[in-house]
Amino acid sequence: MENNEIKSTKKGTGILSNSVIWFGAGVSIAEILTGTYFAPLGFTKGSLAILIGHVIGCGLLFFAGYIGALSKKSAMDSTAISFGKIGAKIFALFNVIQLVGWTGIMIYDASLSLNEIFSTKKWIWAVITGLLIILWVLAGITNIGKFSFGVMIALFVLTIVMCKVVFFGQKSSLSSETFEVLSFGQAIELAVAMPLSWLPLISDYTKEAEKPFAATFASSLTYFFVSCWMYIIGMGLAIFTAESDIAKIMAAAGLGKIALVIIILSTVTTTFLDAWSAAISFKTIFEKVPEKITAIIVTVIGTVAAVCFPMDNITNFLYLIGSIFAPMIAILLADFFILKRDFSEKKFALSRLIIWIAGFAAYRLLMLTDLITGCTIPDMIITFAITVATGLVEKKLEKRKEN
Repeated sequence: MENNEIKSTKKGTGILSNSVIWFGAGVSIAEILTGTYFAPLGFTKGSLAILIGHVIGCGLLFFAGYIGALSKKSAMDSTAISFGKIGAKIFALFNVIQLVGWTGIMIYDASLSLNEIFSTKKWIWAVITGLLIILWVLAGITNIGKFSFGVMIALFVLTIVMCKVVFFGQKSSLSSETFEVLSFGQAIELAVAMPLSWLPLISDYTKEAEKPFAATFASSLTYFFVSCWMYIIGMGLAIFTAESDIAKIMAAAGLGKIALVIIILSTVTTTFLDAWSAAISFKTIFEKVPEKITAIIVTVIGTVAAVCFPMDNITNFLYLIGSIFAPMIAILLADFFILKRDFSEKKFALSRLIIWIAGFAAYRLLMLTDLITGCTIPDMIITFAITVATGLVEKKLEKRKEN
């Protein structure tokens, strides 16, 4: 029994090890930065939107991970259940694109923070940050694991210190020019989008879980609490300082340069994981490409994007993630739990790809209306219903052919 537990721990499939992984995923500067967008709603209303959005997003994260845990398939292999082998490669490409985007965003934010400490040209700090990430890639994930864990803990401790500022500090008056106006429905979508961005990855960690339900539930619950915490900290600091820039927030809150250093280091270690995950997904498309080379290329592209493009507002990027992955998981849920269909041995599942396109279009159209529920839930209901109806028709046609 002890040997099995040790083996499970080494594979990262135990309940505790899965929880630690998703604790680390939640403790991120990206989560804090996204939380700042909720400031215009005020603390109470903003917190409610964060909680509702995370209930939806982490619920979907659970089901995505549970499918992988039950089927013993990785994230991309799980996608093949509904979309076939080629369809899975398409979503692997989408995942690579979103991770390249996250890499650029994180490098951009790090360059702003570094420039706050050492005033010079921002592009220099973007290049330096990119080079640090490449060094992490070359060192390898096993060699920098302990250091990354230490930085993650330091950032978490920093958020505890931030609580004093958020809950016991004197709030500033928010200027309407400081933050973009955000409706309650839009806020829910921003809270949903972050867990959705992890959908293409969670099965990689749950597929060999000794206890599928418990490990997946613990992972989702851990991420729910930690991510909500990061969002609320970001929102609270923005309300307190009346600033949206993380570097200025740290300075205004009187947290000093050490806080910025921790944030920069956490950016490097977190962005390394984005680049590495992009390399793993890219390997699903082209098996022979070495992971380290791909991760370096992803980092270079992200660095160039951080230098060339402004990335102060990532709301449209988060909405794009939602519009891609919300209908995808709705189709997968319908096929796996209701229809019991599996297209993973086929090259292409045309009907499911057509339904996904319809779901994607529906999400973009729903964005034009200010729904209090956000876009994800109504879009998933529509996509789920179409998938079930299509699946039932397909089964009837198949039975007729057999007869």
